[in-house]
Amino acid sequence: MTHSRIRLRRAAATAAAAGMFALPIAGVAGCGGPAAPAKPSPSVSTSASPDEVRDITPDVTQQLDTVVQRIMREANIPGVTVGLWTPDGNYVRSFGLADQSNGQAMSPNLYMRIGSVTKTFTVTALLQLVDRHKVSLDDPIGKYVEGVPNGSKITLRELAGMRSGLFNYSNDEAFYEALTNDPHQPFTPQELLGYAFQHHVLFPPGKKFEYSNTNLILLGLVIEKVTGQQLHDHIKKDVLEPTGLDHTLLPVDATFPTPHAQGYTTQTANGDVQDAADWNPSWAWAAGAMISNLQDLRVWARTVATGKLPGGGDLISPDLQKQRLTTPPTPVPGIGYGLGIFSVQGWIGHNGSLPGYESLVVYLPSARATLVVLLNTDIDHDNQEPTTLLGEEITKIVTPGHVFNMPAEPAAR
Repeated sequence: MTHSRIRLRRAAATAAAAGMFALPIAGVAGCGGPAAPAKPSPSVSTSASPDEVRDITPDVTQQLDTVVQRIMREANIPGVTVGLWTPDGNYVRSFGLADQSNGQAMSPNLYMRIGSVTKTFTVTALLQLVDRHKVSLDDPIGKYVEGVPNGSKITLRELAGMRSGLFNYSNDEAFYEALTNDPHQPFTPQELLGYAFQHHVLFPPGKKFEYSNTNLILLGLVIEKVTGQQLHDHIKKDVLEPTGLDHTLLPVDATFPTPHAQGYTTQTANGDVQDAADWNPSWAWAAGAMISNLQDLRVWARTVATGKLPGGGDLISPDLQKQRLTTPPTPVPGIGYGLGIFSVQGWIGHNGSLPGYESLVVYLPSARATLVVLLNTDIDHDNQEPTTLLGEEITKIVTPGHVFNMPAEPAAR
């Protein structure tokens, strides 16, 4: 499977990768092992079981405080915010620093870059167009975008499900050099596709799972062509506003709303730690450039996992939501990837990683539990993404029958 991260020089794409779906930058190659035949995942129960989730008692709160702070020390995480909401109590905490230069404390109200969680918004916008009969998931991408290798054969469904076979532009050496030499420069979608299309396709469409940010850039262009709107405007009008997410946006440049956390990364030309808060995220665009905060992501986690709007009604039709959550197996046991969304031991959602930032936004339908983890670094610890480390330890405590675990894969570089 793959990562959802947008990483520099990292094998961010392994079905099992810790940041499974973060947008990696040059080094995000999906696992690429043969996927088992596509079979619908078991129906997800929406009824809560008292055994599914532990009460958030003072004792559990103390256990969570202890494990979060331990991982922060071990992984050298500057700052982290954790939000956990269950029928039996909530846990919302921030630890550490949002800005190491002035000692500003991490806080639940800060804007954060969310990396590949962006994919859930882009694919939702696409699925809404399917509901409106503007596009079909079985349309070939060549119907909308010219010059795509295998464009007459690759469908929109295969792009959304990471089974297109297209090379991931963020694994291209020239792209890596350009981005790390000047991370403030803007990239156009066409420039990103240019890096990808100079490579041969990796396999026939539908034959394997391999995470590729190229897929989402193409879907963003489809949405723009069909709607006649820029992607950021369309997502705001058709996805964010109906859901009530007024602290979430797809930026058009490096502008970062305040208050926000500074973000620390070693995804640099020389490997030194740098503050990436003002880097231009245009290179991630429809695959990973969005910004949000804890409360919006709390709402979004449940909305995208259920297809239901917070105030009632459908975000997308039940039939299409069922298709979205059909998560064919990936090369990693217990992990499936549907249409712009994953399932990990029952947790449905996505994670993200952009230089300086990581996010984990997931929902467990059987327990009606929501987990959001946000941090201001993307520096791995023992080849594991910090959000995966935190997600695993937190769920061991509160949902021991559904432990969020994504095996790490050694970095490609």
